[in-house]
Amino acid sequence: MSQYLLEVQNIKKHFPLKKGLFNRKKSNVKAVDGVSFSIKAGETLSIVGESGCGKSTTGRVLMKLLEPTEGRIIFEGKDITDLTADEIRPYRKEFQMIFQDPYASLNPRLTVKEIIEEPLIVHNLEKSKRSDRVMELLEVVGLNRYHANRYPHEFSGGQRQRIGIARALAVNPKLIIADEPVSALDVSIQSQILNLLKDLQEQYNLTYLFIAHDLSVVEHISDRVAVMYLGRIVELTDRDRLFETPLHPYTKALLSAVPIPDPSAKRDRIVLSGDIPSPANPPSGCTFHTRCPFAQDLCKEKKPEFRDFGDNHFVACHFAEELKG
Repeated sequence: MSQYLLEVQNIKKHFPLKKGLFNRKKSNVKAVDGVSFSIKAGETLSIVGESGCGKSTTGRVLMKLLEPTEGRIIFEGKDITDLTADEIRPYRKEFQMIFQDPYASLNPRLTVKEIIEEPLIVHNLEKSKRSDRVMELLEVVGLNRYHANRYPHEFSGGQRQRIGIARALAVNPKLIIADEPVSALDVSIQSQILNLLKDLQEQYNLTYLFIAHDLSVVEHISDRVAVMYLGRIVELTDRDRLFETPLHPYTKALLSAVPIPDPSAKRDRIVLSGDIPSPANPPSGCTFHTRCPFAQDLCKEKKPEFRDFGDNHFVACHFAEELKG
């Protein structure tokens, strides 16, 4: 059996871009363009990057909410890439998702009890045990039993996200994909939800794929971090190494924008020029070369190899060695 709970091999997700009277395919939007990584049981891997880089699409592909254009998804040693809707159903118990918007992801017409109970019904838990399971989950996520008969609009944003977490935990999953679960919350509430996720991970031996754009959040919860740009991972290593010795210019720019708690301290900002190129027409060679302050002719012509620079620190940059300092 594989040492990894989840293995992702060269996943691509291209959306056809159609135009004209007959709605003919013009090109592809390369939302995810060759992503590979592995996650061990009990580990937290975070994917970070600017909006539009493909991190949320990656999560949805791994959940089989979107079908991949190419690549393989291997869960506990089993290739689930090409399974039909009926074949994938038994695996749904093993991986669940926490969504970004805690209000939009909850059915406003259902009570909290009905929302949390829904996956229990789908996966055929005995009717006599469902109510006890719902009450148990409410207490686990920091809510009260009397909340069970209320509706989502009666809760704050942080409480609604706790309901979403309870629903994700209902069927005892092994893997949880958290798609920016705290970005819509106040800063004070963010820390509560992050601490809750860490406590639940320890209590239930959960594995997280944590999707975020806030590096200060990522630093708090991650074991390893993958930095994504325009549909590709450009740097992947453990959390401490990434924050102490980033090698890719894009990672350096992201880290330079993280606020420092000490008002007297200063950090040299790296301001990137221009906007993210269109995924429908990505630049040749290194896709970051149009914004990179260190770009050279080679970067425009040749796609950099995603390789290990030592201690499982993977980087896709022609000049990562020179930029170490």
